Amino acid sequence: MWMTFGTKRLAVTLEDNPTARAFVQLLPVTLDMAELNGNEKHARLPRSLVTNAARPGTIRAGDVLLYGSDTLVVFYETLRSDYSYTRIGRIAETTGLAQALGPGNQRVTFAVP
Repeated sequence: MWMTFGTKRLAVTLEDNPTARAFVQLLPVTLDMAELNGNEKHARLPRSLVTNAARPGTIRAGDVLLYGSDTLVVFYETLRSDYSYTRIGRIAETTGLAQALGPGNQRVTFAVP
């Protein structure tokens, strides 16, 4: 899957799970992703997805996760978290990710090749 914002296009490796497969069924989708906590972007999806949430403990820069059943979250910093998420995928190359996503909101398109 591709994640595109501004002039950047990043490859996202999808998990092999029902949530990732359901997410792919929404594609292509463009989301206005809001900034949160200086470490993530998030946006509500057009519909709820099946979940299998777990507490990851450590979230890594590049993780693409589902919070609840309808909020997509892209993390651009590594952090510890007690919140529960369902894994959707992971950005393959995270070098410069924090600078690329930058502060503030971003319009992001997710699509399959």
